Amino acid sequence: MALWKEPVKSPSSAAPEAADQARLDIPENKPEAAAPAPVQLAPRPAPAAVPAKPKAESLIAPDITIEGKIEGAGHVRIAGSFKGDISVRGDLTIEPGAKVTGSVRAEKVTIAGELTGNIESAVHVELLQSGALTGDLKAGSLSVAAGSRMRGQVEFGWDDNGARTSNGHGGTIS
Repeated sequence: MALWKEPVKSPSSAAPEAADQARLDIPENKPEAAAPAPVQLAPRPAPAAVPAKPKAESLIAPDITIEGKIEGAGHVRIAGSFKGDISVRGDLTIEPGAKVTGSVRAEKVTIAGELTGNIESAVHVELLQSGALTGDLKAGSLSVAAGSRMRGQVEFGWDDNGARTSNGHGGTIS
């Protein structure tokens, strides 16, 4: 049994080619009428400014040990071990139990693990209770939690020219 309906052929029907063309939706070769003039569209306005996406975060997991260099524009979270220099236009977080050896440049540095090396430039550094820093620190502002450890020199609240910064923190330590 067929699921479609076949056309009934009659001896008086038109030429078989025309019937096949109509059934297959093939247009007949007829001269076309003059094509209409193309429509002129007004230029589209420029798209509105799209808000910036939040920076992505990269993670070095607790069971990972990496040696090398980190550079980029995102946030970095280290829960394992890293040996090398870190320079990011974003935040650096060193998790409890993590160990980092090398110099650091980042917007915000949060230390809950161990950092052996200098923080050469940061807007804000937060040394948490479980954090330990062995090295020199230069930052716009500094937060130190009771129980944290540090060995080195600290400069905060000054810009590169020796003037006091006015970044809202005013070189405060908390």
